[in-house]
This record gives sequence, C-alpha cells and structure tokens, in this order.
Amino acid sequence: MSYQRGRFQKGTNRTAQDYLASIPFDQRLYRQDIEGSIAHARMLAKQEIIADKDAEAIIAGLNSIRNEIEQGKFHFKTKLEDIHMNIEARLFEKIGDIAGKLHTARSRNDQVALDMRLFLKEEIPKTIDNIKALQSSLVELAEANKDVIIPGYTHLQQAQPVLLAHHLLAYFEMFQRDKERFSDCLKRTDVLPSGSGALAGVAYPVDRQFMAQELGFSEISNNSVDAVSDRDFVVEYQAASALAMMHISRLAEEIVLWSSSEFGFIEISEDFTTGSSIMPQKKNPDVAELARGKTGRIYGNLMSLLTTMKALPLAYDRDMQEDKQGLFDTLDTLHSTLEVFAEMVKTIKVNTKRVREAIKDYILATDLADYLVKKGMPFREAHSVVAKLSEYAINAEKSFHELSLSEYRKFSPLFDKDVYNITLESSIASRNIVGGTATNQVEVALEKARKLLRIEQNSSQVKKKGGK
Repeated sequence: MSYQRGRFQKGTNRTAQDYLASIPFDQRLYRQDIEGSIAHARMLAKQEIIADKDAEAIIAGLNSIRNEIEQGKFHFKTKLEDIHMNIEARLFEKIGDIAGKLHTARSRNDQVALDMRLFLKEEIPKTIDNIKALQSSLVELAEANKDVIIPGYTHLQQAQPVLLAHHLLAYFEMFQRDKERFSDCLKRTDVLPSGSGALAGVAYPVDRQFMAQELGFSEISNNSVDAVSDRDFVVEYQAASALAMMHISRLAEEIVLWSSSEFGFIEISEDFTTGSSIMPQKKNPDVAELARGKTGRIYGNLMSLLTTMKALPLAYDRDMQEDKQGLFDTLDTLHSTLEVFAEMVKTIKVNTKRVREAIKDYILATDLADYLVKKGMPFREAHSVVAKLSEYAINAEKSFHELSLSEYRKFSPLFDKDVYNITLESSIASRNIVGGTATNQVEVALEKARKLLRIEQNSSQVKKKGGK
C-alpha cells in the first residue's frame, strides 16, 4: 500500500493544484512539522495506540527526512499541496505502510496550528533580541552625546530645548513597549492545539500533557473548535510588528531629516548610505528611507490577515492558508530592519556645532513665561506677555539676550537683571523631575536603561541554558 489521497479517484486539475498548493512557502515549517510528528509518534506509543517498534521506525524515518531537507536532497512536490503531505508521502516511501499510523489521532487542522505555534515560539524571542540590540545602540549613542542640547520640536517647529540623550531615550521607551507586546504575544502563542483533531477532538486516549511537555508548551488549548480555527496569535504578532515598524519609521524619518544639508545634525556612515547615479555630491540615507517604505508592507500584511479572518465560520477554512506568506514576510522584514538599524545607529556622528547653531533663542520663550510666574504673575497672563515680547524681538531681529532690560520692562515691570540668567543650560536644568530632560534625570534614565538591558540579557541567557 502507498500513500493515498482519500475518496478521490480523479486527479486535481493542474491549474487548481497549483492554486491550492502552499508548499512553495510552507516548506519553511519543515522543522516544526517534523518535531511535532516525532512528539506525536512518541505519545502514540506511550499510550499504546501504536507499537513501540512502529513509533521507532516512524521517528527514524522523520529524522532521515529532516536530514534530506537540510542537505538539499528533498524534492518538494506541488501536487502534494503542503509540507505535511510532502513529509508524510516521503515517510511512506521510506518505511512503508507503517507511515500510515502516524496520522492516528490528529488532523492537518491541528497539525498546521501546532506548526505555526512552534514556529512563532522560536521566532518571537529572536524578535525581542533584535529589538534589544537596537535599544543598546540607541543607549550607546545617547551616552556618547549626553551633554548635547538639541532643539525639541512640536509640529516640526522649535519648541523647547532638550538633551539629545533624552530624545533618543524616547525611542528606547517605544521599543521597550514593543518587547512587552511581543512577550505578551508569546504567552498566547505558547498553547498546545494538538489533540483537537479536525475540530471535535480525537477518539483516542491521547496524552496532551505529554505532548505539551515534549514540545515545550506551557498550556493546553481548552476548546478543540477554537484551537484549530484560532489565528489570533498570528494577528497579534503582525499587530505588534506593525507598531514596532511604526516606531522604526519615526526614527527613520528623523534620521533622514537630521542628516539632510538643511539640518546637518548628524552624519551616517557611508556603509549605510548610497550615492546618486547622476549627482556625485549626494549621500542618500536609503536604509532609513527604505524602512519607512517597508512599514507599509507590514501594515498591509496585518490588514490582509484581519480581512481574511473577519468572516470565517468555525472551524477551519482553507482561507486560513493565507496566514503564512504575510507572517513570513512581516517577520523577515522586521528582523532585517531591526538588524540593520542596530548597526546603522552605531555609526551616527553628531555635529554638535551645527546643532548648537541651529537652536533659535526664541526656544526659551516658555522659560521666560515661567520666570514671570515665579515672580507672581498668573501663567495665562505670563504667556500673553511673552507672546508679545517674542513678536517684538522677531520684528526687531533681536534675540532675547540682545534685548535691553528697558525693552523687557516695556512688557512687564517684573523683568529684572536676572532674566539674563535664562539660558539653554538653565532651561535643561529646570526640568528636574522624573521623566524630565534635566541632566541628572537623564543620567538616571540611562542607568535604568542599561540595567534593564543587562537584566533582560541575563534572563535570556538563563532561559537558553535552561532548555526548550
């Protein structure tokens, strides 16, 4: 007896066969599929559903197939549709009819759900590690420039002075939330669907706890219908990736702006820029620009899967085959983007002279309003006074420090000689609250970031040494 295709006597139309096949992309799941099948065979033998010698033959055959795939000797066949059938058909060729016992007490529905969960359980920690690497690069850049004052912007207009390190640590916080989202996604991915069968469970005394232990799952699914039809964990990964790419894209936009000749705040290494085919002077920040573009792809993959899932009746439907290509693309795009940004950020050089020259004196307007408040004026009145003072200075083409005390007093008698003590440095120092841009607060934030990365790194190493 050879591998069979069920009740059908007539072969599938070639065009339909190609249309239905997922093997061109789901062959990527071969390791997870074989790992799950080996655990399943062991469980069947443990429960005396199949003989030990049959399980041993199946496991040996599966290990041999894995070697063939990894050595590039395995021939994937489109007519066999997917990774499950390709491996099973080859198992029949290797060990004969015994191979037919492997599919006892399972369905391709719970098999693919298992493969996808195993795949993401492996990939999510890699995603988190890649985010950590980018965070480390940001912290290094912040530490190397922790005394540099830059103009802080709102509406892309100079607003208030901030430390560059403080600005960079804002991205650290964004990526920290991203890590938390991926960690949270991992909890819901870490659920064993095996034993759910096609949708109703299986009519054999399977040991799901044994399977969970073999495969390193923390939980077992509670409902068989939900287990085979659930792709929430894939949607969650896509959603977390979309947010992470949005944060990368914002950083990319600032890198593009700041490296332009108009800003000139930073310079990126030539390793991460390109030249022009016609304009020899150009040094284009293409890595940052491409990351902005790739963000749209990630959004598209998320919307594609949400749209696929939005109207599916329970339980499994073939539409769900569309969960893989977008996921693989998102994962590969996110990982490569994180990796290149972690390297690129390390090469950024800050032009401190240009940054200082770019800061307009009027950026201290809020500090002047605060000065009047501390003299007893209500803030709304102080705001109005400084607004008029700013307009006067701009029209007179004078900086605040170029105004005479008599000019100041035209707007309020509360102004005195100490108004000239208001500087960029005093402005920074005055924001001495938790989360503020004051130098000592930024030092605390940097140390906290360094400590957090150390703790996470140590925890990650312990987990890797601890097993699955």
